[in-house]
Amino acid sequence: MTNIFFLADFSVIRPDPGLTFWTLLIFLLIWGVLGKMAFKPIQNALKKREGDIQMALDEAKKARDEMSHLKAKNEELLIEAREERTKMLREAKEMKEAIITEAKAKAKEEAHRVLENAKHEIDNLRMAAMVDLKNQSGLLAIQVAEKILQRELKGDAERDAYVKTLVDGIKLN
Repeated sequence: MTNIFFLADFSVIRPDPGLTFWTLLIFLLIWGVLGKMAFKPIQNALKKREGDIQMALDEAKKARDEMSHLKAKNEELLIEAREERTKMLREAKEMKEAIITEAKAKAKEEAHRVLENAKHEIDNLRMAAMVDLKNQSGLLAIQVAEKILQRELKGDAERDAYVKTLVDGIKLN
């Protein structure tokens, strides 16, 4: 078996200069055709894809920045809304207190007016009672005078005693 190894022809393994030239020439032609027809479109597609990816990344960053800006604006609007709500509640409380104070003042004024009217009415009734009392006293005095005149009986002593008894009967407290 060892003899068979030395009898074999290994000329295929040794490079022939003509074969090497033609192989190199065909390789360069195929490389040039592939470069023009395949590599440039592939390279252009890769550059376009890289540009698209970069543009998508830029848009994503821009969207992220815009979202953060909108979030900050939203927080600002929430703070403003809370402040506005607090302001409205404060104004409503102040308005409530003003209305209550005004109602109390009006009620106090009305009570004072009613009290004054009642006092005036009482004074008027008292005056009317006094006038009535004076009128009745006057009538009584007239009646007493009538009776005295009708009674002019016997003399001044009797008349004086009679007037005295009438006056004692009329005494008012």
